[in-house]
Amino acid sequence: MKISLTVPAAPGCAAAEVVAGAEPASAASDPAVAWGSPAAFSSPAAPNSSAYLVLLDRDHSILAFNERVLDWAVREDVPLLERLRYLCIVSSNLDEFFEVRAAAHLDAARGGDDGHASTAASFDALARKAHELVARQYTLFNDALVPALAARGIRILSHGQRTAAQRRWAGEHFRREVRPLLIPVGLDPAHPFPQVANKSLNFIVRLRGSDAFGRENEIAIVKVPRALPRLMRLPTKVARRGRHFASLSSMIRTHLAELFPGRQVCEFSQFRVTRHSDMAVDEEDVRNLRTALRQELQHRHYGQAVRLEVSAGCTPFLADFLQTQFALPAAALYRVQGPVNLVRMGQLVELVDDPALLFPPWRPAWPAKLPRPGAIMAQLRRRDVLIHQPFESFDGVLAFLREAVNDPQVLAIKQTIYRTGADSELLELLREAMLRGKEVTAVVELKARFDEEANINWAEALESVGAQVVYGVVGLKTHAKMLLVTRREGARLRRYGHLSTGNYNPRTARLYTDLSHLTADEQITADMDAVFDHLANQNRRPKLSRLLLAPFDLHRSLIGKIDAAGLAAERGEGGRIVAKMNALTDEDLIRALVRAGQRGARIDLIVRGACMLPAQVPGVTDRIRVRSVIGRFLEHTRVFYFCAGTQEELYLSSADWMNRNMLRRVELAWPVTDRKLRQRIIDECLVAYLHDDRDAWTLKPDGHYARAPRALDGTGAQNALMARYAPPPTATPPQEQ
Repeated sequence: MKISLTVPAAPGCAAAEVVAGAEPASAASDPAVAWGSPAAFSSPAAPNSSAYLVLLDRDHSILAFNERVLDWAVREDVPLLERLRYLCIVSSNLDEFFEVRAAAHLDAARGGDDGHASTAASFDALARKAHELVARQYTLFNDALVPALAARGIRILSHGQRTAAQRRWAGEHFRREVRPLLIPVGLDPAHPFPQVANKSLNFIVRLRGSDAFGRENEIAIVKVPRALPRLMRLPTKVARRGRHFASLSSMIRTHLAELFPGRQVCEFSQFRVTRHSDMAVDEEDVRNLRTALRQELQHRHYGQAVRLEVSAGCTPFLADFLQTQFALPAAALYRVQGPVNLVRMGQLVELVDDPALLFPPWRPAWPAKLPRPGAIMAQLRRRDVLIHQPFESFDGVLAFLREAVNDPQVLAIKQTIYRTGADSELLELLREAMLRGKEVTAVVELKARFDEEANINWAEALESVGAQVVYGVVGLKTHAKMLLVTRREGARLRRYGHLSTGNYNPRTARLYTDLSHLTADEQITADMDAVFDHLANQNRRPKLSRLLLAPFDLHRSLIGKIDAAGLAAERGEGGRIVAKMNALTDEDLIRALVRAGQRGARIDLIVRGACMLPAQVPGVTDRIRVRSVIGRFLEHTRVFYFCAGTQEELYLSSADWMNRNMLRRVELAWPVTDRKLRQRIIDECLVAYLHDDRDAWTLKPDGHYARAPRALDGTGAQNALMARYAPPPTATPPQEQ
């Protein structure tokens, strides 16, 4: 697949330049370089036919995304341990899906249809789809991955598969390391059903015989501490050949009777309950948001039960008992043929640590055009710099901040913090800036889902050294990613900015595709300063010259640009839209895209996850194509290209095209006007993905995804980018004569 490409414009649009150093090509000689062929689309429908468009279901689209991720676990061209990792990623995604999305459907199932989007029927349909996906996971795990691992000498041994020596070792390990941490709770009026934490491993046991007081309380619960590893490697002295492991659940199952001396274990099962975990804090009614969130975190693990997982052999008696206890309908019960938490099987990847079974390690290149630390701001005074992560290193962003911290002429640093990780060099750099006498302002989003505790700790650590910490705007999440440095240069102050489509998280920067934009553009950096001031003082909406800001004008501006492309196409001047994002669920933006397509604009959307717009519906969305690319790295870049006649614009953004991003978050989109950088973004983030012939899927009108045609020599967009940014091979030293 080619990646150094010319970008032919739509008829009437100004032709985009070829990236510096790229080999020119033409649409006539190489159809793979074109945005798309107008002949491929039928004639436009009437502009009002969008009223008949039925949108796709968001939650089903999320499950369809996970099916595409699961495909990587199926593919035999993927290294074996990476296949296991993808299987675990799907399980983790499903956990979050149930934690966040399931409660409304479950409530509807309990209360019947109430006229809202979630109904009893929607719950049943979603449950069927989720059950099918989970069944596929365990079939793949048991019938494909476990045998393939065994063929490599990697085995997770059950009690029946262990030798006598291995059983002795497992028994000793259980009594020494596990048994002291287990507290069986027999249920009776004085010992009601214990609080079971979200996603924790537990056992339910049915007993025969009487307890020490002559009572026949037959049900007991054994909670398994999270601190215990789920897999343990057998020592070499008992493992014989190969790499053998024992699961914690297998050890507990084998030795359950030891927990109930004098009683007979007649039935038992693992179980795991998933709970609704989307925290709800009334920001208008709390004096201290940080304190309220910290208190709410204590209850997150014990929210409403939404899913119950049990072993496949769980008896009807025990399953009914648990369903009654958690007040769950039959469709919320998942019987699984294997560990109830496949996520924890990811430990095997780290325990085996076999490079032959993993992707070759990727070492990001130092960002192009970015000088080594110490001269970055001088470079930005000459031209902007773009960093394409993870193909280029996030270390370039850290180097920019580090240079600002060490520069005595830098007076102030302002940064947003959304997901930065619990332990990050960024925190230390900001603390160091304070110690060096600089003004530091951090806009910390305390409500970043599942990162609340880490961000609270960040806020407290920064406040402890005197930084100004603010929590954004009441009722809105601050999702914009920006870093602003103010430096004294002679008689004036100059600003230097960093804007990003992704988070300030060094770990995820190695796994997610994102774009970082470093600039000293006076209009953009002035806009950034105005946004920081607005977040701190919450005065009137800032007047911005270049940035688009949600919830004020981003939504309206995007709709305007979409409509402009459609109207230009309708006038015969040419209209073109190409947008890359993680999700498309905002109905107003969808309607605008449908209108533009019906007026003649050609539209290509690269949507990684949920997409509610049905593409290629005859007479309605003929001109709209949607594809999803799932690769080694998580696609996270947001890029929006608009062409209306001769007017071309390209924006980067922190925002997906979702209602919450447009109206309930602080988000940014910013233009890229440097022609070479703009062409580079078009080549690498749009053209390459539109012509990916390895990892792409196309959306059909009914919501199903079909794998895009695969070329025999296809490499995929991500692999092509890795090849582009890979360091040159080390030269062979000359041989002595």
